[in-house]
Amino acid sequence: MSYRAAAALQAALFQRLAAWPDLADVPVHDALPKGGGRGTWVLIGPEEVRDVSDSTGGGAEHRFTISVISDAAGFLEAKRVAASVSDALEDASLALGRGRLVGLRFLKGTARRLAAGGARRIDLIFRARIED
Repeated sequence: MSYRAAAALQAALFQRLAAWPDLADVPVHDALPKGGGRGTWVLIGPEEVRDVSDSTGGGAEHRFTISVISDAAGFLEAKRVAASVSDALEDASLALGRGRLVGLRFLKGTARRLAAGGARRIDLIFRARIED
């Protein structure tokens, strides 16, 4: 297995997050919006892929980051949106255009202040296992 299912995974993640009812008022992006974005929004971010093929077939482990960025005061709004992202993705059965999703799990999250405390960012790291 290689990186060949990465675009299919990204498309499925975008579709799932954009259609999730609790995120209906939250924009989902796969690149920084012009001007850096305002309000609260979700960013599909970096990804690392490892081959996990074995004697039964090809496979890859995708570790990717979904970020919640907010200029709301405090962390409450960012945490609310991060919880909705987790709800949308934890154990989700995404249909991929290439490969087959075997499992999708949350690994860890990190919350921090940005821009001298004027914005908040929560990075959620997930692991997806994809087979050929």
